[in-house]
Amino acid sequence: MLKSGAAFFLAGPLALLLALPGFCQTSVKDDQGYDFPLGKPPQRIVSLAPNITEILYALGLGKEIVGVTRYCDYPPDALTKEKVGGLIDPDLERIRALNPDLIIAFRGNPLPVVQRMRSLHLPVFVLEMGPTLESVFPFLGRIGRVTRREKEAAVLLQGLRAKYEAVGSALRCDARKPRLFISLHGLGLWTCGRESYLTDMADKAGGTNIAGLIPKRWANYGREQLLRDNPEVFIVFVKSPEDLGPAREWLSGQPYLQSLPAIKSGRIYPLDENKTSRYGPRLFDALEELARDLHPRCFEAKSTLKPDSHR
Repeated sequence: MLKSGAAFFLAGPLALLLALPGFCQTSVKDDQGYDFPLGKPPQRIVSLAPNITEILYALGLGKEIVGVTRYCDYPPDALTKEKVGGLIDPDLERIRALNPDLIIAFRGNPLPVVQRMRSLHLPVFVLEMGPTLESVFPFLGRIGRVTRREKEAAVLLQGLRAKYEAVGSALRCDARKPRLFISLHGLGLWTCGRESYLTDMADKAGGTNIAGLIPKRWANYGREQLLRDNPEVFIVFVKSPEDLGPAREWLSGQPYLQSLPAIKSGRIYPLDENKTSRYGPRLFDALEELARDLHPRCFEAKSTLKPDSHR
């Protein structure tokens, strides 16, 4: 779908608006195959995942959000919204009491809970995570469609596409793709495999995830395999810039890692956990930051991309 419509992202918001699947239809299917009727723009929205909340705010729907999970903390205004539980334990009675005309659920919300919502005739629309960065584009477009914010979604998507392509253009100066290991929790060897969009992000940032052939989203990497794959770069998830120091110290202090090029050269770089773990617009900020770390010379003369915000 994205490849056939790629030209529309470059043609402007109106072209993208017209290119959205089912633009003239009266309903839109969610990722469970259910039709959601498209009537008046929703006025009372419940978000069941942090990334959904971020996207709704990005579409200018902050006032329409009446309920979020306790993990929804960005933008800061999300902290002021009514809490309806967590990802796996949303409180259905609290949700019903909010009288929503749209509930957007996401992977991580248990299927039995979603089925219970349907049995209660609650207006739930379910979305699934895609395996690549580019799959974020139709994902955002569908949220724009179901919320009747197609024009705002088109503008948002055009900006994200421009940033995405600017990174790709900058990286043409260096064909090397250093081998990297992505440490999801800062410490330890928990990482991402082929089915994770983070593997695609590593590729698009000009690197190669050494765990990228594992046929899973997440995996615990073995020490022996790590030594055989010999990564040139370590990428660690951090909650704040201050957490990078302890992560560096831990990695540098492990005797079995001392022979790795990444440790010898000190090429240990952070990725903001909040930003990178959420399937939404800020992934493209993380992409740029990772690309800058892997290929700094490619960005030295690039005035089209903003300087790093977290360094």
